[in-house]
Amino acid sequence: MAPLSPSPSVPSTIAADAQSLTWTAATVQPLLGRGGAILVDVRERGEFAGERIGGARSLPLSSFDPAAVPLDTPERPVVIYCQGGRRSQQAAQKLLEAGRDRVIQLDGGLNAWKEAGYPTEGDRNAPISIMRQVQIIAGSLILTGTLLGAFVAPGFLVLSGFVGAGLFYAGASGNCMMATLLAKLPYNRR
Repeated sequence: MAPLSPSPSVPSTIAADAQSLTWTAATVQPLLGRGGAILVDVRERGEFAGERIGGARSLPLSSFDPAAVPLDTPERPVVIYCQGGRRSQQAAQKLLEAGRDRVIQLDGGLNAWKEAGYPTEGDRNAPISIMRQVQIIAGSLILTGTLLGAFVAPGFLVLSGFVGAGLFYAGASGNCMMATLLAKLPYNRR
């Protein structure tokens, strides 16, 4: 019943029998009901505070230490998740490189969990998500650069181009430098 899908490629630094598996929300939810799974959320602390799956532990990817992740057992598998799956894939890679023989990810992350209709918990006073902060700041910088370029001096358009290039790089690589910097701010680390 549990849909499992091994990772298609395993780098040579990882044991040949190591597996990265994905489980659906429908597979993970019954395990949580009887305390049979350990959930590890690899999103940043502000995101975790705002909304999370009940009982999850926070181990943000930006400071991820594979040794801090509890050991997986057949009775209590460790399931890692993030918002949509990309960061949990990066955490899974780190765990495999650290010598874990099996890593389980929640397929589709918190988004899939909510789409399946399962409950979440959180703090309404938590800071807004890092990606929303990135969108607000990037949009403000692009608008400011465009307005200053149109009404003050054309050289200000470079600001809009610089921010646009950063967004392109973030989308193409999956590594947003602005989000990384924002995650280090004190109000995002609580």
